[in-house]
Amino acid sequence: MDRRSFLTKATVGGVAAGAAALAAPAIAQENPKITWRVTSSFPKALDTIFGAAETMSKYVSEMTDGGLTLQVFPAGELVPGLEAADAVAAGTVEACHTASYYFWGKDPTFALGTTVPFGMNYRQMNAWLYYGGGIDMLNEFYATQNLISFPCGNTGVQMGGWYRKEINSLADLTGLKMRIGGFAGKIIEKLGVVPQQIAGGDIYPSLEKGTIDAAEWVGPYDDEKLGFYKVAPFYYYPGWWEGGPTLSTMINLAKWAELPPAYQAVLKTACEAANSNVMASYDHKNPTALKSLAANGAQLRPFPQDVLAAAFEAAQTTYAEIGATNATFKKIKDSQDAFKRDAYLWAQIAEYNYDVFMMTQQQAGKL
Repeated sequence: MDRRSFLTKATVGGVAAGAAALAAPAIAQENPKITWRVTSSFPKALDTIFGAAETMSKYVSEMTDGGLTLQVFPAGELVPGLEAADAVAAGTVEACHTASYYFWGKDPTFALGTTVPFGMNYRQMNAWLYYGGGIDMLNEFYATQNLISFPCGNTGVQMGGWYRKEINSLADLTGLKMRIGGFAGKIIEKLGVVPQQIAGGDIYPSLEKGTIDAAEWVGPYDDEKLGFYKVAPFYYYPGWWEGGPTLSTMINLAKWAELPPAYQAVLKTACEAANSNVMASYDHKNPTALKSLAANGAQLRPFPQDVLAAAFEAAQTTYAEIGATNATFKKIKDSQDAFKRDAYLWAQIAEYNYDVFMMTQQQAGKL
């Protein structure tokens, strides 16, 4: 064989082989194929919230060229929605997508990973989580539960719910039977409300029959699907118990430790991307849904100031009571409060004044 021809062919072949090797992501070349199950606490019908886990899973698969596959299952298919974290901690499934405050009954500290009444808004919560040490503080606690967790979605401040009758003062809450879950129920109970734990599918008939007087859900986009405006026309705001609720991807601590470092980095990055994606989705969908609800008879109402003031004081009393016997809760809550004080100091300057001016332009029909 001609030596020059041989060298040319060898070089071309080597380059081709090298190009083929470079074409495949380095992560896929160096790491094993792994498949995890992710149980959601939400039904598929909640496409924005359930979709956060699907978005995160898609990003992970793409970044690892299918090396790490996350199979997402809706609530109830593998595990009941309110048992998701327990199943992950026990190793029944590798991970879940949930709201940590669903498990506050085990320890109130769980609620601080999502939101508590008069907690931070979406931007403040993200800033505290990513730059204020929040993720690390929460994961110190979650490690005691055999879990590690990363933010993966947020609805933004929610609405205050649907009411069969108007709320004109604090006195109108006395004896009110309201579907409201978790920590918020503990606070609003101090205002005379009778909290009711009712599954999403049972809320509409309960309102229609008068079994309950009011119900909170999420916000315009999700609420419109359930048709509450037909049986409880007064739509109150703001949802002071849901200022910026963060959703989480929770992972079994041992399974997390088994992941190659590259997969860990990809998973954290995918969660952060999905976290932003969900909020953008709500900001896109809620305005259209709100206009549709108003056109169909929903009557928007702000909560009276005496209601908000009484609820705020009831919340502070509750936090002091819990903190007196739960050092971990107090440590994280104190961190959030300190961060929030400075956050509002800044927010009331440029951001607030810009938004107020632009809102007046919108109201004047100039936008």
